[in-house]
Amino acid sequence: MAVSSSKLQMANLTLDLERRRVLRGDANIELTPIEYALLEFFMRHPGEICTRGMVLEKNWDFRFHMSIKVIDVHVSHLRKQIGQDCEPRLLHTVKGVGYILEVRSNISCEK
Repeated sequence: MAVSSSKLQMANLTLDLERRRVLRGDANIELTPIEYALLEFFMRHPGEICTRGMVLEKNWDFRFHMSIKVIDVHVSHLRKQIGQDCEPRLLHTVKGVGYILEVRSNISCEK
């Protein structure tokens, strides 16, 4: 994963922190604020298993009682937005634990 002061990148997915812009290849991806925050969190922890508890702690205010299932729903939406059918696949579920952002194939995504 490439990291600069203003961009995070994994494979053909780029998160421009200054412009709050997300690209998959040349395609611009519109994300909700929650989806953007989740993607930034995962991209700052590449190759690390992120438990649902970690995701909840870093992205939501604990003053609100929230089900862990809410995280699954938002991650599912994020996965669709960044191209779950594109290659390489990047955001993966670690069954019973959480999620991991890592490259799992060498095929490029054409959009």
